[in-house]
Amino acid sequence: MEIQHQKQNNQGVFFIANEDGEHLASMTYIMDSPTIMRIEHTSVSEQLAGQGVGKKLVEAGVNFAREHQYKIIPACSYANAVIEKTEIYHDVWQRDV
Repeated sequence: MEIQHQKQNNQGVFFIANEDGEHLASMTYIMDSPTIMRIEHTSVSEQLAGQGVGKKLVEAGVNFAREHQYKIIPACSYANAVIEKTEIYHDVWQRDV
């Protein structure tokens, strides 16, 4: 199960796809500014439910943010819950929005 990433202009998505290219899980984001990444939505298909895939998508987003020195605004309630509960992600968490 490989997490892939696509970015075009100021929008991007981390995702897991099946062999036909259909997204089975995804986390979308928008770059609000050159240094602020807003996570918009996270979804996981029933096929992958219960396997921690959502957390892995958030982790991929956090690692991407660290690599590029971005801060994350977790507008998605799921991403917000994961980032809030995971102290090691607080370095990229943009809280004062």
